[in-house]
Amino acid sequence: MNAARPSTRFRRAIAIVVLATLTGSCTVGPTYVRPSAPVPSTYKEAIDWVVATPADVLEREPWWLVFQDPVLNELESRVEVSNQNVAAAVAAYDQARALVRQQRAALFPVVNLNASARRVGAGDTSGASDYQVSIGAGWEPDVWGRLRRTVDSASAASEATLADLAAARLSAQGELAINYFGLRQADAQKALLVETIDGYQRALEITQNRYDAGIVAKTDVLQAQTQLKTSQAEELGLERTRAEFEHAIAVLIGEPPANFSLAAKSWSPTPPEIPIGVPSTLLQRRPDIAAAERRVAQANEQIGIAESAYYPSFGLTAAVGTGGVRLGDLFNVSALVWSVGASLAQKLFDAGATREAVAGTRAAYEQSVAQYRQTVLSAFQDVENQLVATRVLGQQQELRRQAAEAAEAVQTQIRNRYRAGQAVYTEVVIAQATALNAQRALVQLIGDQHTTAVALIQSLGGGWEASSTR
Repeated sequence: MNAARPSTRFRRAIAIVVLATLTGSCTVGPTYVRPSAPVPSTYKEAIDWVVATPADVLEREPWWLVFQDPVLNELESRVEVSNQNVAAAVAAYDQARALVRQQRAALFPVVNLNASARRVGAGDTSGASDYQVSIGAGWEPDVWGRLRRTVDSASAASEATLADLAAARLSAQGELAINYFGLRQADAQKALLVETIDGYQRALEITQNRYDAGIVAKTDVLQAQTQLKTSQAEELGLERTRAEFEHAIAVLIGEPPANFSLAAKSWSPTPPEIPIGVPSTLLQRRPDIAAAERRVAQANEQIGIAESAYYPSFGLTAAVGTGGVRLGDLFNVSALVWSVGASLAQKLFDAGATREAVAGTRAAYEQSVAQYRQTVLSAFQDVENQLVATRVLGQQQELRRQAAEAAEAVQTQIRNRYRAGQAVYTEVVIAQATALNAQRALVQLIGDQHTTAVALIQSLGGGWEASSTR
């Protein structure tokens, strides 16, 4: 009769395990549904927008290839492996993935091995030995889905971190492109100034000769010198600007500025056409939107975790061991001891702490929903801003080009009239300054078109798809 009792207890423990497993589907807490977001049917500023061909170019290849600049391509390839902000984001993602695996391990039993040996004596006695070896296991059945929700919460956080990584990578890539185009714009501005300074130098020589011949006054020479020196000072300022862009590029690719240099080259680019797609695709392409949505899912799981505290928790334990006064006794079947147990714990009174914890998680969820919707609104604002900037800059380019050509023609005419004695040198100075400003404004506008194209690509998500985190 006594021999049957342990067996009966064992069967009862097994029954408890089966019951806990079957009731594990009783998950408490709300089922996650992606929150709605204000998505327009069309972009307001996409009037007469020409979609690039192929329309999915940003999804199939690195987005910077649309600029067709081999130097930029080589620099962008180094951001992924050398930029320290991206490296930090990669480490954060690895940490988040490790946390998911850690939380998932809680779904399985924990098995422990314990061994001990001791010898006890008193006075002049020889003492007695005691040896113990046991293997024990403990398991918390996930009756109310708390552990699974903890895993899902960690998974959502991991996916949000992956989106953060994509956002960090896109930010670094975009910043590199903007700095690169700023550097090339400085190169173009400097080339224009060098050509203009050469012309001012010749004008000064002509004016000096005319002054030496008594044809013009000393003021003409002083005006020519002022214009020349001012332009030379502006050229030095461009050298500083270019150096700062070069230093920024070095840091973005993980190089000390002292070890990096970029040779100057001529720059006559054509801004690319950027595919914009339909507004709804923005929710899948923008990593910041994906990160915000995943944090909503994480907050939703926290509600279920908090609500599980209303319900009892279960625990199952099992152990088998042996002991004796000699090492040989450890292998004696008669010394074998085993145990199986089950536990239940229910919080009876906590002065409303659980209720307030649930309320706090629900408030956190509502906060994350509001932040998600605000992120969506800001994303559409970014796209609309870049679309209108792209359209206006495109219209301005032709006007700036015509203005530069007209100013150059006026400068030539005024210079010829001056040589013929039909105009004063002040008119020459004004015409030259106007022509230079018009040409520099055109170079500036072309640079703005490129930086706006980069900003538009970033606003559209840079070809990254949120589905990659699922």
